[in-house]
Amino acid sequence: MPMRAVVQRVKRAAVSVNGEQVAGIGPGLLVFVGVAQGDSEAGADYLAGKVAGLRIFEDADGKMNLAVHDAGGEVLVVSQFTLLGDVRRGKRPSFDAAAPPAAARRLYEHFVTRLAARGLRCATGRFQEMMQVELVNDGPVTILLDSEKAF
Repeated sequence: MPMRAVVQRVKRAAVSVNGEQVAGIGPGLLVFVGVAQGDSEAGADYLAGKVAGLRIFEDADGKMNLAVHDAGGEVLVVSQFTLLGDVRRGKRPSFDAAAPPAAARRLYEHFVTRLAARGLRCATGRFQEMMQVELVNDGPVTILLDSEKAF
């Protein structure tokens, strides 16, 4: 199973832990990331490139033609292992495909580093914490991505 991301174009987004805001952005992208067993830095690099290059912001003509950097936006990255939930058998999700916490943290942090290396202002949630995420979706625009490709 590949690394997954849910990307939402937002007017603003924030993450709180225990009632305290720990991160927030204005216009930009909210990216939920789930790391699967067997994922690699190459997959995280590929996914970061896809996220950074998504042309889902409007240009002067009102067409989705700009990437987040071109639009002057920020990125908020939140780890979410539940993106790897499998409900093909029954109604209770199985998370067997999710990477163990240490491996997931390493690739999550690598993903954030690769986004920042592309010149993006990045904020993050807190890994392995119970978080509350608030957002105002812009559009709404929501894109599903995964890291699966031939390397």
